[in-house]
Amino acid sequence: MSAAIRHDWTREEVAALFALPFNELLHRAHTVHRAHHDPNAVQVSTLLSIKTGGCPEDCAYCPQAARYATGVQAQKLMSVDAVVARAQAAKDAGASRFCMGAAWRSPKDRDVAKVAQIVAAVKALGLETCATLGMLSGEQAATLKDAGLDYYNHNLDTAPEFYGEIIHTRQFQDRLDTLEHVRAAGLKTCCGGIVGMGETRAQRAGLLQALANLPEHPESVPINQLVQVQGTPLDGAPALDPFEFVRTVAVARILMPASVVRLSAGRQQMDDAVQALCFFAGANSIFYGEKLLTTGNPDVEHDRALFRRLDLHPLEPVQEGGTAHADILEPCATRAA
Repeated sequence: MSAAIRHDWTREEVAALFALPFNELLHRAHTVHRAHHDPNAVQVSTLLSIKTGGCPEDCAYCPQAARYATGVQAQKLMSVDAVVARAQAAKDAGASRFCMGAAWRSPKDRDVAKVAQIVAAVKALGLETCATLGMLSGEQAATLKDAGLDYYNHNLDTAPEFYGEIIHTRQFQDRLDTLEHVRAAGLKTCCGGIVGMGETRAQRAGLLQALANLPEHPESVPINQLVQVQGTPLDGAPALDPFEFVRTVAVARILMPASVVRLSAGRQQMDDAVQALCFFAGANSIFYGEKLLTTGNPDVEHDRALFRRLDLHPLEPVQEGGTAHADILEPCATRAA
């Protein structure tokens, strides 16, 4: 069953997928996955926070918001040499795309110029490049594209009708506007959301509907599970049932057949069996390394062992000018991933 690429999903259709018996949903999702992807290949992703903390926004999940006492210390933008050293280490560990996250609401032009220098240096290593910097203008997106940026991450976070419960310092439309600027500049998009923030299943369906009905499906769709951080408003929120998370991955795979679906924030809280179900349901990318911006992540050796146990292998995408090594990531997993 090779699913058609659609951009006209109704909320009722998406809700009906969520309501399928669990085994039926996984069967449908895995069938779609096999029709569009190698079912045993997984992107290996690496994410580095190049400018941490001090963000003026009030995202209820984010430990980098300056208004919350989370213990995250604001830091300046890293130097080109420091980022390149971390990118080289990621490449040596098997990454082929390197994503850089900065805790800005919207970077100033001078900030974008500095990031452009970093992007060019990382690109020179032979890595694909990805960045998440907050809201961008069309001119800023073009600057980053000219520097060699391949992907831009900007998540929708949650359903349009639930968005105002989570963030008050920007509107849902602001996110759509940035995605439009990014696409117009010729950049690939990395766009997903966060589940487990107190939303209903209907609102999870609304998030996936919004993603699937974008003018172009994001090339990468990170599905984040809330990482609760003391000091943020969502600390203490009811935990999402792990099978509901698997359902979310499966529905994302059916709605966006050709996209890479990424297990992002929250994977440290998932046991190996849940991760295996997610891979069967259509997830084919993970974050690789010890941290996702400011929160923990399963360690590299554990991931390698899990891949061996499940007979999975890292995806090796072909890049311009040759073949890449493994692969890598998405942006903002704890801040907006």
